[in-house]
Amino acid sequence: MSDLVILHTNDMHHRLREEKAERLQHIAEQERARSVCLLLDAGDAVGAGNVTFHPAGEPILERMSAIGYDAMTVGNREFHFTEIGFHAKLSRARFPVLCANVRPRGEASLPVQPYLILTVGGVHVGIIGLTVPMITERMLSQHVSAYVFGDPVRRGCELAEELRPQVDLLIALTHIGLKRDIELARATDRFALIIGGHSHSVLEQPLREGKTAIVQAGSYARYVGRVCVELDDPVNIEGDLLALT
Repeated sequence: MSDLVILHTNDMHHRLREEKAERLQHIAEQERARSVCLLLDAGDAVGAGNVTFHPAGEPILERMSAIGYDAMTVGNREFHFTEIGFHAKLSRARFPVLCANVRPRGEASLPVQPYLILTVGGVHVGIIGLTVPMITERMLSQHVSAYVFGDPVRRGCELAEELRPQVDLLIALTHIGLKRDIELARATDRFALIIGGHSHSVLEQPLREGKTAIVQAGSYARYVGRVCVELDDPVNIEGDLLALT
């Protein structure tokens, strides 16, 4: 089996300007030309807040689609408590958007899916999306929200047990912060890799917690992370950061 290269970003906050986008696309094209490659984002790509939203959607998601992102997880910036707002925020993404720990209240529909299984280079890769809980059943705001969140660590562990037997490599694509990423890695050894966001952590090398490698690429589109996974030995994971400036 060949190695799998995973390029990852997080917390860009609508800072993926044209020059940085061109640099990212060049890096992605180089990696795709010489290896099996995925491009993932761990949330907060958009710059919108949680109260207002652009009815026409977020332009950065269209730019990410053009670059060829394979998936992203919902960040707190991508979430909206109304059905129309949540759908509008994600409407320009032409790739799967993931979140396993959110559920609708009543008849609302979800613009996200809990996980994704991709076959790349003959290898089955599972990706589970997990997001910081924005509105929970303990909050008064649940009464005006079309959605509520469950605990991401608990949900991640449950789904990992279900999916791990189905895939060769299991990834958590999270927007819960480095502290909770470590908590997730300690709670289950089913994930070979956690690609995180939310805490804006700059991890120049993967952080190892048991059998799991944890990575994160700072914020504001300053870096793209690059992870190399030996598919014959998924525990052997190396990574670094590439500057986009």
